[in-house]
Amino acid sequence: MYAKCGNVRDARLVFDTLNERDLVSWNAMVSGYSMHGLGSEALKIFETMRSMDIKPNTLTFVGVLSACSNTGSLDLGEMYFSSMRDHYGIEPSVEHYTCMVSLLGRLGHLDRAVKMIEEIPFEPSIMIWRALLGACVLHHNVELGRTAAERVLEMDPLDNSTYVLLSNIYATAKKWGNVSFVRKSMKKKHIKKEPGLSWVENQGMVHYFSVGDVSHPDIKLIHAMLEWFNLKSKADGYVPNLDSVLLAVEDDEKAQLLWVHSERLALAFALIRTPQSSPIRIIKNLKICMDCHAAIKIISALVHREIIIRDINRYHHFQDGICSCGDYW
Repeated sequence: MYAKCGNVRDARLVFDTLNERDLVSWNAMVSGYSMHGLGSEALKIFETMRSMDIKPNTLTFVGVLSACSNTGSLDLGEMYFSSMRDHYGIEPSVEHYTCMVSLLGRLGHLDRAVKMIEEIPFEPSIMIWRALLGACVLHHNVELGRTAAERVLEMDPLDNSTYVLLSNIYATAKKWGNVSFVRKSMKKKHIKKEPGLSWVENQGMVHYFSVGDVSHPDIKLIHAMLEWFNLKSKADGYVPNLDSVLLAVEDDEKAQLLWVHSERLALAFALIRTPQSSPIRIIKNLKICMDCHAAIKIISALVHREIIIRDINRYHHFQDGICSCGDYW
């Protein structure tokens, strides 16, 4: 429970006080560390399990392979994946194959990821094709990304996130005609892009922010703080990653748009309204963009506060200019 709520330290404290630890508690710590981007800690827990002759199950290996994927640990991931069947008699499931496709794909081994998909002893699920599509977006592979998107849409023709990812691949490649075609297809099928939202709690009230939101009562203070951060961050070496804005607009406008992303609005509000001594906890319904990640690292050092952001994939713990993910996510 603590890990899922963003407090992996308290989860570990509770775990350490248990007189008897069953497989459920071990699995909870493995998956908890993995979820928080602490892959090395997840694998340490797993190795401790093995040294105590505690037999892992299929859920254990989901956490272990996820930890390998989150840290880019290819050799370990392949070793643990092979050990499932060879040492424990566990047949890999769709979740395990998804982790491996994600691990290979995120490292840029797209051909190997495709080969693994071809060798899966059952029909690849939508999860697996989504993992490949995400890797194609990361590595700007338009052709393979289109193929992965087609496979996803065969299974779920109304999957809005796939249309968005396909549009993003085209936009990164400056294929604006293809971007327009995807958007027209979405409109024709009445598919709407899920808006990016971030929210933060203060004094029992949840405050929601969308991209470019100007509706919050504190918006003038929020914009003033973000402008200050913009200036201070540039002085500390921040350079806007304009590739994070997938719109055909001028570079100056792209740089401005980055500073009104929902997570930055939520962060500025939290810095204004929450106690200096408390960590800031923000939830985002989509993946944090590369530019926000870089900017928030710098901000965490400027304000000397722990900033925890839970995006759609994992937790990011920012503190003193460093993120728990090691800039790999």
